[in-house]
Amino acid sequence: MPACSTRWYKIPPIASSLFSSIPGLSRCSRVTLVRALSTTAALHQGVPGSVWKLGRLNHIAIAVPDIEKATALYRDVLGATVSDKVPLPEHGVYTVFVELGNTKLELLHPLGEKSPISGFLQKNKSGGMHHICIEVDDINAAISDLKAKNIRTLSAEPRIGAHGKPVMFLHPKDCDGVLVELEEA
Repeated sequence: MPACSTRWYKIPPIASSLFSSIPGLSRCSRVTLVRALSTTAALHQGVPGSVWKLGRLNHIAIAVPDIEKATALYRDVLGATVSDKVPLPEHGVYTVFVELGNTKLELLHPLGEKSPISGFLQKNKSGGMHHICIEVDDINAAISDLKAKNIRTLSAEPRIGAHGKPVMFLHPKDCDGVLVELEEA
């Protein structure tokens, strides 16, 4: 068994006080316990006591001033698989999805005069990250629960998104400055 190197590893104070009360537990054993209890593996993401669960990252959306140029970058230069350009008039956007294996990028370009992406691109001429989309297992339960917790939504009811599933956008001022889209899995 390899020697325990503990000089560089700082045990959090709460763990230190908890594990120091166990007789005969060496510093090396305490470090091993802390490391075993600290994981980067996916954990259950449900809100305690709620009837809905937060799922995986579905996509990151990027507003682009030139969707053909952006599509060519991901397809021709970076070698990604990209979808066709699809108009979504009910959302005021054209979309192209870039497959990444573990998630997707959604390229957004304005469609029509009332496109929310037009306003974004007026402020950000080069484009940039527009929103993140996270899956939920029950969008109506999630919306109800979040509204009860004073999280504002950008529409009264879910709408059908680019994947043909119900989506809801959460107000960025209630989500640490990030526009969050929830999509039913």
